[in-house]
Amino acid sequence: MSKTFTWSEAQTLLPVVEALLKKAQKAATLAAEIELRMQALSQKIFLSGGLLVDIRRAAQRRAEREKAMQEAKDTMAEFDAIGVQVKDLEKGLLDFPCIIDGKTVLLCWKLGEKEIGYWHTEEDGFAGRKPLDARFGKPERERLN
Repeated sequence: MSKTFTWSEAQTLLPVVEALLKKAQKAATLAAEIELRMQALSQKIFLSGGLLVDIRRAAQRRAEREKAMQEAKDTMAEFDAIGVQVKDLEKGLLDFPCIIDGKTVLLCWKLGEKEIGYWHTEEDGFAGRKPLDARFGKPERERLN
């Protein structure tokens, strides 16, 4: 069975997973930018009917892309090890499996939100997220804010 979290446990993990999320986003963005530059160079070579290429620079760029891709993969593996699901890396959507009324639901957090304030079923996804209620163990005074 996969890891599940209480609201309090998930909330405590937020600073850690937020830092991991930003690290993964940065690495994925860098890899994509390098890939675009490499594609642009390939297109330029093709259109000019061949071009002298700085092989050393091209190899360096390829190595930078591989390093960034590996960093993104390693960071995603850290999420798996913790038990947090990355639903959308670009948007910064994370889900924390949670047991409520004997069923597994997902505590839902999006980058930029100060706390975990929503949940949804696996079937409903982000579009069906609802505000947390008393079943999640969030202190009443905090739910009113």
